[in-house]
Amino acid sequence: MNLKIIYALVLTVLPISELRLGLPVALSYAVEESVPVALVFSLVILLNVLLVFFVFYFLDNIHSLLMKVKTYQRLFNFYLRRLQKKVDKFEVRYSAQGFLALALFVAVPLPGTGAWSGCLVAWLLGLERKKSILAISAGVVAAGILILIGTLGAFRFF
Repeated sequence: MNLKIIYALVLTVLPISELRLGLPVALSYAVEESVPVALVFSLVILLNVLLVFFVFYFLDNIHSLLMKVKTYQRLFNFYLRRLQKKVDKFEVRYSAQGFLALALFVAVPLPGTGAWSGCLVAWLLGLERKKSILAISAGVVAAGILILIGTLGAFRFF
């Protein structure tokens, strides 16, 4: 397996980059190596959706144990402070729209609005898990489609 695709998959699961960086790198690999774009796109989307289950498991089970470690506690609190304004705005503006708003939050292809943040928002607000997973997954697919269109358009332009 090519290192570029491994790099793309690693970018896909990291909290800051997610599929917003992982997908363009994976698509670049697909174009260079004549691998079907649909296959690479599906792999990145599937990995990002599977990530949702991992993040919820982590937040439900492992997070409380790690909060006893000072370094983790500082990093988590730093990330939480950065996300708190988004969570507050989300809760005030979109509580009536609920899960559609969660899907749209995740679908916006900007840093800090992906599956990791969507899971954290749902977890902090105590939203129903099954509906949250569906909303976040729908947002991941929508973001993936937007990034796919943008990336392929950029490839054709250059």
